[in-house]
Amino acid sequence: MIKVLIVEDEKAISNLIRLSLSKEGYVCTCAFDGLTAVDLLESNIYDLILLDVMLPHVDGFELIEYIRPLEIPVIFITAKDSVLDRVKGLRLGAEDYIVKPFEIIELLARIDVVMRRYQKCDMVLQIDGLKIDTRSMQVWRDGREINLTKTEYEMLLLFARNPRRAMYRETIYERVWGGEYPFGSKVVDLHVQRMRKKVGWEQILKAVNKVGYRLEVPE
Repeated sequence: MIKVLIVEDEKAISNLIRLSLSKEGYVCTCAFDGLTAVDLLESNIYDLILLDVMLPHVDGFELIEYIRPLEIPVIFITAKDSVLDRVKGLRLGAEDYIVKPFEIIELLARIDVVMRRYQKCDMVLQIDGLKIDTRSMQVWRDGREINLTKTEYEMLLLFARNPRRAMYRETIYERVWGGEYPFGSKVVDLHVQRMRKKVGWEQILKAVNKVGYRLEVPE
């Protein structure tokens, strides 16, 4: 599990980010000011920090100076959108800088890129007899390579990284195709049916009524 510390003083934004990331399998902790963030960093280990710039007590630019020796990647999330602020944030050591307001799907994509850069995402996944190489985008079962389309592969990877979690059709569509899920569309269901037949997941990739799908594998 990838552990994320969200340092954001606007509770509505913090909770939205936390709920969205939790749906994707991240374990999130929230801090609403810089001092609380420091306390949490002293007693916990995190894989990523989402850091607002304008914080009570200790601002984000000051806080990243404390974070840098810990070698935890930081993505700034802020309303400060000037070029000078972005350059300052990156020069202080942030991996990325995203300006409010933003779409959650963009934030998830940026997080994914940073996690790959830090190799926090497994390069080779093994689940239910499948071997998935995320570098070459190849999939094998019993030594036999399974040919998947890019869409089928992205869908497979999404389920493999979120086992035992009910995945909403809207979430699947956003993560695989991008954009807003077309109401009443069967595109997700059709691709799931083809993909799970190819990889032999007919019995374990199950439909969840009025939600979407869940990959049921042992702990």
